[in-house]
Amino acid sequence: MAKATLQTVDRALQLLEILAEHPRGMQPKEIEEILELNKVTVHRLLATLENRGFIERMGNSYVIGLKIVELSSMKLSNVELKTEASPYLRDLVNKLGLPVQMAILEGNEAVFIDKIESIHSFRMYSQIGKRIPVYACGVGKILLMQKRDEEIREEMGKIQFEAFTSKTLTQVEELVEAIKSARKKGYAIDNEEHELGIYCVAAPIYDYMGKIIAAISVGDTNKQFVKANNKQIELIKQTAKEISKRLGHLE
Repeated sequence: MAKATLQTVDRALQLLEILAEHPRGMQPKEIEEILELNKVTVHRLLATLENRGFIERMGNSYVIGLKIVELSSMKLSNVELKTEASPYLRDLVNKLGLPVQMAILEGNEAVFIDKIESIHSFRMYSQIGKRIPVYACGVGKILLMQKRDEEIREEMGKIQFEAFTSKTLTQVEELVEAIKSARKKGYAIDNEEHELGIYCVAAPIYDYMGKIIAAISVGDTNKQFVKANNKQIELIKQTAKEISKRLGHLE
């Protein structure tokens, strides 16, 4: 049995596929004939996709737009990131005997794109694809580090902070101060802010342009783990630096 589909969406995707096969562009009349649709319907599809940046007009023809390139680049970047980071994350797990995870920023959430468990330790709450508000985790603070304080205040001032535990940061200024500290130290902590009994240390991953594109995090159930001068923290930071170098970042 065929799955239910939205006809308009399906037609829009067909249109994108057709344009992808014709890099020099296609005129509306050609699209009408291939899709077997009337002029009005094709015009609406083209107008909608053009407005969203998925297609562009070149004279009387239409071609694939930069939005498609942008989305494809994001996907490829994540694939490259996971591929390059994987051996370093596994090595870190082996050295620390603790679970390691990696996250990227999407809106006001940290999204976990990779996770490696240790057979010798507890299992963490996170899983690949899980989303956590940036104010409630170490990776979230790292992913916000390159934003200006005023930008953070403006963006985070629009959301409702949820207290996951009694330790969760629930005020914008608390978050700003935590991020300032992370900038100075080169790492951020999660001090039972998302789950009681779980302490995490997070460090930034930079791309070749010097932009923070991800964060790695290691968790433990021992509160001493997040204390300053912990040798484990230096190992986490160094691992993040090595991954960054693999991605072309030069300090």
